[in-house]
Amino acid sequence: MTLDEIASELGVSKSTVSRALSGKGRIGEETRKRITDFVSRNQMESAGQNKERPVTHNIGVVLPADVYYGGGAYFQNCLLGICEAASSFGYNVLITTAKAYDISELQSLVENNRVDGVILTRSLEDDKALQYLTGIHFPTAITGSCKYDEVIQVDTDNEGAAEKMTSLLIGKGFRKFALLVKDMTISVDKKRHDGFCKALYKNGISEKNQIFYNGSVKMEFLDSIIGNIIANKVECIICGDDEMCTMIMSKLQAEGYQIPKDIAIASLYNSPNLDCYSPAVTAVNVAAAQMGNVVGKQLLQHLAGKNYESKTMVDYEMVFRKSTN
Repeated sequence: MTLDEIASELGVSKSTVSRALSGKGRIGEETRKRITDFVSRNQMESAGQNKERPVTHNIGVVLPADVYYGGGAYFQNCLLGICEAASSFGYNVLITTAKAYDISELQSLVENNRVDGVILTRSLEDDKALQYLTGIHFPTAITGSCKYDEVIQVDTDNEGAAEKMTSLLIGKGFRKFALLVKDMTISVDKKRHDGFCKALYKNGISEKNQIFYNGSVKMEFLDSIIGNIIANKVECIICGDDEMCTMIMSKLQAEGYQIPKDIAIASLYNSPNLDCYSPAVTAVNVAAAQMGNVVGKQLLQHLAGKNYESKTMVDYEMVFRKSTN
């Protein structure tokens, strides 16, 4: 850093910085120490960033810790695509899990030089993993979107998909909905909610008359959730993913409700399970394996010093089945 940059960062004059670093001239001990400590820290950080890392031919993949409790179909398919890409480049995949704000396992992978790059499979609001990785300028990619331009991003238009699905359901005559998502701090759930609301607005339907549930659908809460849905005379339930959808649908049928005669149901993420239910479930089909393959290839192209796409959007499709007929 130049003397001007140091002075600007610390809010002191250039001459004060010069005296502190040269040891000449009068300057308070506290100010001198603040300046020299600042310069030492920056030199260490610069050395750390410029230090050449050993090539491991490994990439790290971070899965959410809750993947073992549901929502596994998307992450399994995404991981399959990443592994296929890694294999084609002669790379191995090291898998770790992370809770929303616990990145200790990720830090261990990076700081022990076990991986050359990292792929995150979920985008969060105020994402600690992204803050850490971009802060040290580590090669990073994500299936999703984020505010960091240096991060390779592969996503699908979840907001557009939710808007289109809701509008098509409105076109079928539904007016009273319940939207269920897991966590609004997860980028995909926030986008799905926004798309749902946008469709209501464009079709002149008030949000106030709709039911919105934000939280994990656990067995102990099912009775309360379904009781509220039925009491409010909901015509169609839109679930954020296949896991929520299968739990809600199974419980409704166990209670004697006929789908779609008594109430319709749709999912904003498709999985093979939804085609096996009776009736088969209307859903948004997202090519998770393709997303994983693309994000893996782009990161590996980047690591190889070749041209890569920093942002890619993968198409989705609407699959209408008997659960909304």
